[in-house]
Amino acid sequence: MSIADNIKRVQDRINAACAKANRDPSEITLIAVSKQKSAVDIVSAAEAGIQHIGENRVEECAGKIAPVQAAAPGALTWHMVGHVQSRKAKQVLQLFDIVQSLDSLRLARRYSRLAGESDLRLRALLEINVSGEASKHGFAGYNWYQDSAVRDRLWRELAELFELPNLEIAGLMTMAPFHAQETTIRRVFADLAGLRVELQNSLDVSLPELSMGMTDDFELAIVEGATMIRVGRALFGGRN
Repeated sequence: MSIADNIKRVQDRINAACAKANRDPSEITLIAVSKQKSAVDIVSAAEAGIQHIGENRVEECAGKIAPVQAAAPGALTWHMVGHVQSRKAKQVLQLFDIVQSLDSLRLARRYSRLAGESDLRLRALLEINVSGEASKHGFAGYNWYQDSAVRDRLWRELAELFELPNLEIAGLMTMAPFHAQETTIRRVFADLAGLRVELQNSLDVSLPELSMGMTDDFELAIVEGATMIRVGRALFGGRN
C-alpha cells in the first residue's frame, strides 16, 4: 500500500469513528507522525493531503524541515510530540509551530523566557500523565478527580503556568497504555476530557484541543472527544 492509500484508509477509519460518535470529521486534525521516516515520505504524505507533521526528536527533524518545505505542495504545520530536554528548548522554538509535549512547569518557564527573548509566542499543549504509568512523561494527573493531593498539586502548577507570558496553551495531550483493554484506554481518554472541562471552569482558561489517540486506539479517542490524533505506523508503515 502506498502512503496515499494508507492516508485514505485512515481517513475512512476517522469517518467511521465520527459517525459512531455523531461527530463531524472536520473536527479532527490528523497529525502524521514521521519519526524515522524520510523527507521523501513526508512529501508524499503532503501530496496526498496531509497538512500536519509530528516529530519526536529535535535533531532528526532539523534535517528534514527545509527539504520537505522546499518540495511539499504547501506550507506544513510542524508539531513536536516527543519529550524535550530543557537544553533543546531553544531549538524547538526555532523549528516547530506547536509543542504538544509540554510536560513540566520547569520547561514551561524556560520556553516562556526563551520565547520572550526571541519576541515569539509559543503555542503548546500540556502533556498530562493520566494513566499513572511511570514510563510516561507529563504532569501527574492519575486519578485527579478522586485524589485530592494529585488534584491540588496539578492545579497549583497549572495555575502558575497559565500566568506565564509568551505561551499560548491551546489544550491537553495524553497517551493511553499500550496493549491495554478497551475499557482502560477509554477511561484514560475520558479522564483527560474531564480534566479539560474542570480546568476551563475552575481556572477560567480556554483549552480547545484534546490530542489523544494513535494508530491502535484513535477511534476510541475520537469517541471520547479527541480533536487531534497522532498517527504514524498506519500512515507510513513500521519505523526504519
